Amino acid sequence: MSQFDNVSVVKKANIYFDGKCVSHTVLFPDGTRKTVGIIFPSSLTFTTGAPEVMELNAGRCRIRLAGESGWQTYAGGERFSVPGNSSFDIETLETLDYVCHFE
Repeated sequence: MSQFDNVSVVKKANIYFDGKCVSHTVLFPDGTRKTVGIIFPSSLTFTTGAPEVMELNAGRCRIRLAGESGWQTYAGGERFSVPGNSSFDIETLETLDYVCHFE
């Protein structure tokens, strides 16, 4: 899907890691929410409350889930899942355009 219809967007940006990650929250009529954003080339650690699915629209990254030693590489058109109450390390190799789906 290339667009979200019939949604509300929170105007205030979510800005993390000194501007290395910027997103906006999108609210859906059924009460679900997603964030749509960009992560500039960097190495960061994110924590999760709820389970998340990161859908990559463009760019490339490597991720390492909490408790794992190996890295996995992902690119635009792919997605990865992160458990709730966890964390993941991400190294963005190219500017990453993403949608985060909260489950």
